[in-house]
Amino acid sequence: MAQRGREGMAKRAREQARKTKQDAKREQRHSTSPAEVDPEDAPDEDALMEEFRLLSESHAAGHIAQAFYDQERLRIFGELGLETQ
Repeated sequence: MAQRGREGMAKRAREQARKTKQDAKREQRHSTSPAEVDPEDAPDEDALMEEFRLLSESHAAGHIAQAFYDQERLRIFGELGLETQ
């Protein structure tokens, strides 16, 4: 019968640690529900959309530079939780 060497025991320990870490992450994801988010911390979507509308109008009229427009657009979209490319 073959004996386990130190390498086998170390590999098993690494695998067990990885599994434990994955289980902890899974539990953390499942324990945090959207209902636990404080509504006071949520961004005011209407105000952000109005800010974006004004920003877009100023950019279209040529009152602000492209770089500033892009920076502010990313900030607003980020606060709204939208992905930007």
